[in-house]
Amino acid sequence: MAYDVIVIGSGPGGYVAAIRASQLGFKTAVVERENLGGICLNWGCIPTKALLKSAQVFEYIQHAKDYGITVSSAETDFAAVVKRSRGSADKMSKGVQFLMKKNKIDVLLGNGKLKSKNQVEVTDKDGKATVHDAKYIILATGGRARELPNLKMDGKKVIGYREAMVLPEQPKSMIVVGSGAIGVEFAYFYHSIGTKVTIVEFMPRIVPVEDEDISKELEKIYKKKGIDIMTNASVEAVDTSGAGVKAKVKTQTGEITLEADVVLSAVGVTANIENIGLETVGVKTDKGRVTVDKYYATNVNGVYAIGDIVPGQALAHVAMKEGIVCVEAIAYNEKKYHHKPEPVDYNNIPGCTYCSPEIASVGYTEKAAKEAGYEVKVGKFPFTASGKATAAGATEGFVKVVFDAKYGEWLGTHMIGANVTEIIAQTVTARKLETTYIEALDAMMPHPTMSESVKDAIEVAYGEAIHL
Repeated sequence: MAYDVIVIGSGPGGYVAAIRASQLGFKTAVVERENLGGICLNWGCIPTKALLKSAQVFEYIQHAKDYGITVSSAETDFAAVVKRSRGSADKMSKGVQFLMKKNKIDVLLGNGKLKSKNQVEVTDKDGKATVHDAKYIILATGGRARELPNLKMDGKKVIGYREAMVLPEQPKSMIVVGSGAIGVEFAYFYHSIGTKVTIVEFMPRIVPVEDEDISKELEKIYKKKGIDIMTNASVEAVDTSGAGVKAKVKTQTGEITLEADVVLSAVGVTANIENIGLETVGVKTDKGRVTVDKYYATNVNGVYAIGDIVPGQALAHVAMKEGIVCVEAIAYNEKKYHHKPEPVDYNNIPGCTYCSPEIASVGYTEKAAKEAGYEVKVGKFPFTASGKATAAGATEGFVKVVFDAKYGEWLGTHMIGANVTEIIAQTVTARKLETTYIEALDAMMPHPTMSESVKDAIEVAYGEAIHL
């Protein structure tokens, strides 16, 4: 078959790119070796949120008395929790199937790889290979769990995020190596349903990419919950010969041995750039990622790459936006689209972590803003002072805003608290529109809401606080 566009990979970047290509009049196909929707829909974003919701509901029940409700007893059914999570993933994957049909996109099942700059070879599960021509090829092959040399995953006692979602039974104890989004989310989930959890983090603080105040707050809350946290620590070796796992952990004061039923390795993501034909056609890579320009073109004419395999944040919404910009740039050059897309602003990418309390952030941290040469005004508003948070019984955390003192530019927002992943969007939009503190303060926020705490934080930054 001959196509205008073939997308290899149907994760958030791939399926969005395919849909936009079809909308713009390109004859389009998408290649997928496993399930439509990729890791995010099947083994990442969606099923993990279902697990976390079950944990949150269990926590609500345990604290029902705080809300004037008496519950005699409650216990988790681990198998049922996992089944619900898988059901959520299956439903979303079927939704992508529907979107492929709706947009008349051919789905080519199998492993896809570049045969030439205008040809994709697809090998199905039976080993049968077919070759498809395309004027443009978009690589969207995503990523997988990174594996450390001294922490080899066996899928049973040393596991990655995929196994963590479908364990046959709930472990009594778990060591989580790494405290990024994946690590702290699973730490919260398993701890909440009764597993003894220890987090081991190599860096000096947990969630190290976040603002320092966010890290301190989450560590304080997690320790209060009963989660053990070790920072400035690294797992040097694991022994899986016994019933559980023995992990040798190097700390600043010496080496200790931790024991647990399982170890979850959550130390990041590796791009899937192997065995997709990059070497065959001469596509350049650097530090394990495909080299692209601002419109995601590689050095090989007609071959593009988006998502986790290119430099930038490995996030679903980033891949989606990259896919749209990539396809619209192709369409613009083909005179199928009248508007040249604006390149992605990687300094205005929202980051969300769905632990409890949630974390959301965008833009400069306070430290990064100062390192970039800004003189800053910082405002911090605690949810203990929020009427809506108090009524909801969710007063943990705060909103922190960072502004440029000279021109009033909104440099960043960092939040930790209930539902803050739903609130961060207002800052993303405001920063996109180049809103200053004056305009932000002049905008009316609804009361009582958690979202009005953003404005409260801005008032704090400029010495105009009403509720604090």
